[in-house]
Amino acid sequence: MYEGIVQDLIDELGRLPGVGPKSAQRIAFHILAADPADVSRLAAVLREVKEKVRFCTTCGNVAEAEQCRICLDPRRDPSTICVVEEPKDVLAIERTREFRGLYHVLGGAISPIDGVGPDDLRIRELMARLADGAVTEVILATDPNLEGEATATYLARFIAPMDIAVSRLASGLPVGGDLEYADEVTLGRAFEGRRRV
Repeated sequence: MYEGIVQDLIDELGRLPGVGPKSAQRIAFHILAADPADVSRLAAVLREVKEKVRFCTTCGNVAEAEQCRICLDPRRDPSTICVVEEPKDVLAIERTREFRGLYHVLGGAISPIDGVGPDDLRIRELMARLADGAVTEVILATDPNLEGEATATYLARFIAPMDIAVSRLASGLPVGGDLEYADEVTLGRAFEGRRRV
């Protein structure tokens, strides 16, 4: 336990996701030893990101303007929307360079145990986007866990009467993985999603 402001810094860093007590202490002491100009730059960027970054009014992705760069891109296919849980999922899909449609960020997943219900997500906004008839396919790219599956099932039931094709990202064995190390759920999904070669 340290005194005053040093302990306050460690405590604040420890509140960040994925940063445990040891990592928080290590980061705090790195900041203490760093050049003051580096620390000032970090502080300025933190302030600036909180002042300038917002969420896209259309899809919910991070943006510095009213709309994100993806929603503003005229080369994107507006007939396909990929639904994800968080903005970081958009980045993961964009890195594949396989998807050329638009996104919709829910802002989480249905999780009754955490007190997150459908009304806490951006589902109404999604339904409003689908109401004009321009969208022909919705890809549900929620996480392949209990909450993500519950969210995907909920959305699929809501979208079904709208005469829009609904698909779910395939899940199963990772490339380079060994069957003996796969858990039952992953292996079961791989069998469900098998395709002819």
